[in-house]
Amino acid sequence: MKIHNFSLGFLLFTSILIAQSRPPENENSMRQRAEKIHESVITIDTHDDIDVRNFTEEKNYASDLKTQVNLPKMTKGELDVAWFVVYTGQGNLDKSGYKKAYENAMAKFEAIHRLVEDYAPDQIELALSAEDVKRIHSMGKKVAMIGVENAYPIGEDLGKIEEFYNLGARYMSLAHNGHSQFSDSHTGEKDNVWLHGGLSELGKKAIAEMNRLGIMVDISHPSKNAIIEMIQLSKTPVIASHSAARAMSDVSRSLDDELLQMVKNNGGVVQTVAVSEFIDKEKYQLNYEASIPLYKEVAAEIGLPFLTNEEIMALTGDEQEIAYVNLEQIVSIASSRKSEINQKYPPVNVADFVNHIDYMVNLMGIDHVGISSDFDGGGGIDGWNNASETFNVTYELVKRGYSEQEIAKLWGLNLLRVMDEVAQASKDMQ
Repeated sequence: MKIHNFSLGFLLFTSILIAQSRPPENENSMRQRAEKIHESVITIDTHDDIDVRNFTEEKNYASDLKTQVNLPKMTKGELDVAWFVVYTGQGNLDKSGYKKAYENAMAKFEAIHRLVEDYAPDQIELALSAEDVKRIHSMGKKVAMIGVENAYPIGEDLGKIEEFYNLGARYMSLAHNGHSQFSDSHTGEKDNVWLHGGLSELGKKAIAEMNRLGIMVDISHPSKNAIIEMIQLSKTPVIASHSAARAMSDVSRSLDDELLQMVKNNGGVVQTVAVSEFIDKEKYQLNYEASIPLYKEVAAEIGLPFLTNEEIMALTGDEQEIAYVNLEQIVSIASSRKSEINQKYPPVNVADFVNHIDYMVNLMGIDHVGISSDFDGGGGIDGWNNASETFNVTYELVKRGYSEQEIAKLWGLNLLRVMDEVAQASKDMQ
């Protein structure tokens, strides 16, 4: 026994000496290692908005459009999986509003199906399960998945949840920017006006139906009280498809430490979102305010109105969606003329983004944090402003000392674990 202990101690001492004598990794070697890791892990972005005008036979994601996400950009950046989002802005809570919202949602479902079935079936395939993701990825294809942002289009007919599931939806949030028939929104913080005080009775039933079907409950956008109720009611782990830590940037859309701990205890995952304001509000605000004169100038040149973020938030439904698309176009054009502004007021970048990931990993643990962009819906930061730059996130994670296994969890394995657990719970219930 004494000999054994001595041998073990000697080996440990020797390994420490070897590690200390090993020269530090140079940048070129680190980059090569990051490239190998990036190529080997499954990279999943859980939130990418779409515009149906980019899903036609003449104009679609098989070409390198000006969108932040499309197949050429995914290929260049080795982004393997994109969750395309069926997003509907919040409108009136009446039959007319529900009808219009349902038509919008169906148009987006149909657009995604056209991409994977008609326009580029040799390049991308729709996944309905974690197993599908792995199978399609192993074939060398890109993977499409579908999430529903705002359950408003369901109206008061819970049967439509199964219809959306059958069309491929595998996560759904119950509210967006504005109170829905299911749930209060985070936007109630602004004036302290709430519709339900959390979830409505219909919202509680919707959670049960999502659990039964195997749709992940997405807690991005609802109010804190609603999120607490969702976590308490859900019989499966929840996700935040595109959220951030409020302690790092005080935005009502983000999750405070109490909610982050609840997600951890629930077994869920928070997909850290690359939206500048949510990552570092103060840094973003300085750059944004300095850029407003340029944005107004660009808007005038291309004949579009320029609305501030606050003005856009005050809009609803189609008006809000159009305003976001217009702002995205204005910001995109202005980006090539912002060098002086960016030198004086640096934009939020990949390092800031990974600071945010670090915070949540330290608080929640490596098994409960993931990655999302919100591309084509307001997301994008310096260094990861479109899918072609996806490697930069992996490289920064490697610089911070994350292992390949940890990076694989952050990029997708955590999310796939939750998908599997939700699917299994659904089978058990049925």
